[in-house]
Amino acid sequence: MASQPAAAIDPEEVARFEAQAARWWNPDGEAKPLHRLNPARLQFIRDRLTAHFGRDPRALKPFTGLKLLDIGCGAGLVSEPMTRLGFAVTGIDAGAEMLAAARAHAEAAGLAIAYRDLAAETLAEAGERYDAVLALEVVEHVPDADAFFADAARLVTPGGALIASTFNRNPRSYLLGVVAAERVLRWVPRGTHDWRRFRRPSELAAILRRHGLRIEALAGLSYEPARGRWRLSRDIGVNYLLFANRPRPNPSTATR
Repeated sequence: MASQPAAAIDPEEVARFEAQAARWWNPDGEAKPLHRLNPARLQFIRDRLTAHFGRDPRALKPFTGLKLLDIGCGAGLVSEPMTRLGFAVTGIDAGAEMLAAARAHAEAAGLAIAYRDLAAETLAEAGERYDAVLALEVVEHVPDADAFFADAARLVTPGGALIASTFNRNPRSYLLGVVAAERVLRWVPRGTHDWRRFRRPSELAAILRRHGLRIEALAGLSYEPARGRWRLSRDIGVNYLLFANRPRPNPSTATR
């Protein structure tokens, strides 16, 4: 969960994740679904950002020289691989215990990551800008998606990109994301998700456009029970990823 102003943060959500902080890096603990989801998420992020920034996808550190902000970074499941790919990473989260777990794990791995207990709004007002901003599995935990993305969008530098992942909102996502995940399979603790906070891709796209971002791509995340893994797909009915960018100003219009 990201550190956000009151309109975009839910203290109960923060407390729920704080209770799991010490076990976040355990692949068989409460964060097991995220560990399984991570390879597909990282594939989407790497593929989209190497193409967007014109970087060599075969390079070990294709994003050297670029800055990335991981909003709602948790204990660093995405911040760490992004650092290994060359980004200068800043991770922000509302949970002090989560940040402590993130710092300890990064230090043990020899990774330099700036984990900060700051609001996205504070970073934006300080003039901070990033080449890439991530908001993964965060949107469904904030009460005001518009306020959340108003701050997130301000942090994307012109020519930069934003990637978000969340749940679609429809009967199928309720059955799979709430009933199955929480009550039947017990992948996550009961009460983790509020279906009313799930966002349809069209709703999320409208919010991002309102704040100056242009939607470039959508991809679904589909679970393969037989293999126990997630993969990218065209099915955006339940889980999906969204890629958007902030266009650079047109020089001809900027000088008028």
